Amino acid sequence: MEYKIPAATRIGHVHLKVSNLQRALDFYCGILGFELVTTYGDQAAFISAGGYHHLIGLNTWYSKDAPPAPLHAAGLFHTAILFPTRKDLAIAVSRLLEHHYPLTGASDHGVSEAIYLNDPDENGVELYWDKPRNDWPTTPDGQLTMYTRRLDLQNLLAEAKV
Repeated sequence: MEYKIPAATRIGHVHLKVSNLQRALDFYCGILGFELVTTYGDQAAFISAGGYHHLIGLNTWYSKDAPPAPLHAAGLFHTAILFPTRKDLAIAVSRLLEHHYPLTGASDHGVSEAIYLNDPDENGVELYWDKPRNDWPTTPDGQLTMYTRRLDLQNLLAEAKV
């Protein structure tokens, strides 16, 4: 029998190389609202939500003052940050727009709604929420059929005001 990783397995955290730690903290904590857990001098920081030890590590160990990684090279495509509700995602997007932070995309994937942007070091970031599993699109035989359609951003942002 082929081994399958346990269903409860999750990605625990992501650790990003950044060129300027304070600029990264201004984005991840100041705009997105993550909490600073701890720093290691002026070279690394660990940030989180709700008291967890860390969801994102940021460091300048090999990247201080470096340019962004090349777009057309192997590496991280994006970090996906899962919000618990659609309203939480709407509030995050509203904060980005209030800060005039540029978005690179907004998609409905059937299973989720996602906003795309780049952090200050051009690392891709996806902010999303999962739709209820019963609403996920499937074929008549039960196969998941994800898609990419334009997300109605105004409809999403209306959630932030409720």
